[in-house]
Amino acid sequence: MSETEKQPFLSHLEELRKRLIYSAIAVGIGFLASYAFAEKLFKILMLPLNEALPEGGKFIFTSPPEVFFTYLKTAFVAGILLASPVIFYQIWMFIAPGLYQKEKKYVIPFVTFSTVLFLCGSLFGYFVVFPFGFQFFMKFANDYISAFPAVKQYFSFATKLLLAFGLVFELPVVIFFLARMGLVTSDFLRKNRKFAILIIFTAAAVLTPPDPLTQCLMAIPLLVLYELGIYIAKFAHKKKTPEDKEEKTEEEV
Repeated sequence: MSETEKQPFLSHLEELRKRLIYSAIAVGIGFLASYAFAEKLFKILMLPLNEALPEGGKFIFTSPPEVFFTYLKTAFVAGILLASPVIFYQIWMFIAPGLYQKEKKYVIPFVTFSTVLFLCGSLFGYFVVFPFGFQFFMKFANDYISAFPAVKQYFSFATKLLLAFGLVFELPVVIFFLARMGLVTSDFLRKNRKFAILIIFTAAAVLTPPDPLTQCLMAIPLLVLYELGIYIAKFAHKKKTPEDKEEKTEEEV
């Protein structure tokens, strides 16, 4: 690698480091703001399973510091949610140098829609998927098998699902920028719909518990978002004009 090639690479690494630091600071502030409410937040997180537990079922912990560390992790996840606008803004600032000047004006819509979709995905997981999923799992309790979910395992299971739903709901934003960069078109998405359906159900199978109900509850919203993405791509797709190429050249210079 030549010296001229190393310089841009190192500058990208430096920029990435700066954006990661800003994001970490935002998450840290969110963590400190959330820690005072960590116990209440975890009670809210437990509510869907608590309501699905059969009579006599209860949460347990298997080591002395388990609940304390679970509260810390709860505050950390809440800090991520609180800091999500800042995190998405830092992502935008990292990719912005590679965009055309006219495309950089999308910073506010990008941060707003990314944050809203991420939170909507998490809320969908909490209010829709959790009640159905936990009721399904609790049906396996009987006279011989009692339900005593461990605090640590439940927290890990619940937060992974919430973050997974938040991330997959970013699909329209991803499609918008792929279309703006000319990498996909609405016709391309339409023609490859069958492959998208396969990928969506495969992703749902990987990201959710191994039961068909929960998998469908993730896959169906994703299919709707994909169909929405087709119309978004039609609106967002733009062929690069000579003026755009000249503008890009001037920015690089």
